[in-house]
Order: sequence, then C-alpha cells, then structure tokens
Amino acid sequence: MLQLQQASDEFERRGVQVLVITFEEPDHARQYSADFSLQWPLLIDQDRRLYAAYGMEAGQWRKLLGPKACLTYARLLVRGRRLRRVHGDVRQLGGNVVIDAEGVVRFHHVAHSPADRPDVTELLGVIDDVS
Repeated sequence: MLQLQQASDEFERRGVQVLVITFEEPDHARQYSADFSLQWPLLIDQDRRLYAAYGMEAGQWRKLLGPKACLTYARLLVRGRRLRRVHGDVRQLGGNVVIDAEGVVRFHHVAHSPADRPDVTELLGVIDDVS
C-alpha cells in the first residue's frame, strides 16, 4: 500500500495541494510535523469544527483497540517504526477528503478506526477522474 507521503510527487504532478489537519495543540502539532518531516501545510483545528463538519467523530473503544488497529501497529513496529506517546484525544478519528478546484467534495472517507484509511492509489484515481 502506497503511503501518502510516498506519493508526494504524484500529487504535485497532478497539481494537488495536500493539507494535514490536526486538533492537537500548536507545540505538539509542530513537533509531529518535524518528527515525520511533513512537507505539506499543517492546519490546527483545536475546536474540531472541520472534524464535525465532515462527520469525523470520536471512535468506539472496541474499534480503536480492535484486531485491525493492533495488526496495523504491529506491522509498523516490524518495519522499524517507533510508536509515539499519544497526546490529546486518542478517540478522535480522522479521514480523507478530496475537494476539487471549485470547492466540490469529490471524495469523503470517515475513518472508523486508526487503521481505516483509503489506499493512496484510490485517492489518486479520484483526482484523475476529476481532472
């Protein structure tokens, strides 16, 4: 599965602006951005208005700690990724939204667990269909 940051060149080639949105406090958000060498703008939504507007609510504990999430974290550990200390609300789930140049939402995925993300190739396909 292609990771979002690995596809940076593909997004750029398509003229897509990627934004990362977090609800974390600014200091934690900046540290996260530095730790993961984010190359995209990081927007802070501490009051979670965007999260609410896109239906990204708190996750259920059984899904947050379920087998799929645990398997995802185990795979990351096997690949040498260090787990980070969690800050903020661990139940807040995210998602992916693709908005075209006219402001029309073309793709909207609300995560049901931390491991629930669309494949980047799917996002690129949506972008290609819109262009």
